[in-house]
Amino acid sequence: MVRTHPETGRRSLFVNPSFTVAIDGMDSAEGGELLAELHEHCTRPEFQIRHRWQPCDVLLWDNRRVQHFAVWDYWPYERSGHRVTVQGTRPFFDPEGSEPDESPLRVSIGRLA
Repeated sequence: MVRTHPETGRRSLFVNPSFTVAIDGMDSAEGGELLAELHEHCTRPEFQIRHRWQPCDVLLWDNRRVQHFAVWDYWPYERSGHRVTVQGTRPFFDPEGSEPDESPLRVSIGRLA
């Protein structure tokens, strides 16, 4: 559940309610409780970046460090997206990796002309 970024060596939490469904070495009830706490923690507002969309906006993020969490607050408008996945490494853990970076994430937002 902790992964190492292949370029920076920094460790980060890697949990997702759709894919992380059990914890090795824990019974299902105890593991389920811990996973529920971790999932709730990852989606707290203070860890989110909100973007007010405008025509031609493009957002990119590094899934090796951040998680995408859509908030369904755009009604009456429609939301559409296109996922582009770059072939890369599988998640791994390096015990020699550095501690998670506490600094705010840098965000780049672009607009297609």
